[in-house]
Amino acid sequence: MTRIAVIGAGTMGHGIAYVAAVSGHETVLNDTDPAALDTAGRRVRDTLDGGVKRGKLTAELAAQALGRLKLEASLERAVDGVDLAVEAIVEDLSIKQQLFRRLDSLAPPGAILATNTSSLSVSRLAEATRRPERVAGMHFFNPVHVMKLVEIVRHPGTAADVVLRLQQLALQMGKDAIVVRDSPGFASSRLGIALGLEAMRMLEEGVASAADIDKALELGYGHPMGPLKTTDLVGLDVRLAIADYLHRELAAPHFAPPGILRDKVRAGELGKKTGKGFYEWQTTPSS
Repeated sequence: MTRIAVIGAGTMGHGIAYVAAVSGHETVLNDTDPAALDTAGRRVRDTLDGGVKRGKLTAELAAQALGRLKLEASLERAVDGVDLAVEAIVEDLSIKQQLFRRLDSLAPPGAILATNTSSLSVSRLAEATRRPERVAGMHFFNPVHVMKLVEIVRHPGTAADVVLRLQQLALQMGKDAIVVRDSPGFASSRLGIALGLEAMRMLEEGVASAADIDKALELGYGHPMGPLKTTDLVGLDVRLAIADYLHRELAAPHFAPPGILRDKVRAGELGKKTGKGFYEWQTTPSS
């Protein structure tokens, strides 16, 4: 693959664009919101600068990566001539399906269409296209430039060469890839949500503080970050949407969102992006 388009310039989108550009690919980051594109471009530059300061990148490599990245508001221009388009927009199946229909009509016939969804049906997205064999999941983790895992999701019609090419791309990006069957929550979200919801129930019951619950997993089991802090980073609204989806699709009681999660989302306490979730964060919504 030489040319990659990333659709959606939010937290995940700009992170995926960053690793694509750094790994040597011509990269186009698309969003219909000019402000989102400007913010994403600034965040990519900040991450590159941080990599140089920490000795992870040379100034020359950072400049080359920035030169490979283009910001584009037009979806048609963004996917012109691409080998891969990665969707990283809102976690809403119907909105994603609409986008995949457009990608199918605009992207080259041989291009792979991938979704960064953390739980939604890849099969349903593939059905919105005339190339279901070239549709797969490519689920990255936040922050993308730090987290090593990429979850490649194959639905029953995904071609074997598509899975192989995505595995090779993940390796080029410095990631470790796992391949999972298309199932609600895949592997990572299903495990992560189950752990996170139980941590919330423990907090709700007064078993321990948020910090101590997280510390139990960090120090007792070697997790780099506890489930409540992870939820703050991902976004409580995102976690609630995934939990509702898994509870509905799997009919499993342990995926029923606890009251504390619904209450916090209702109050606008969505985690780091709003400055408050299970922790207080010294940030602003736009940071």
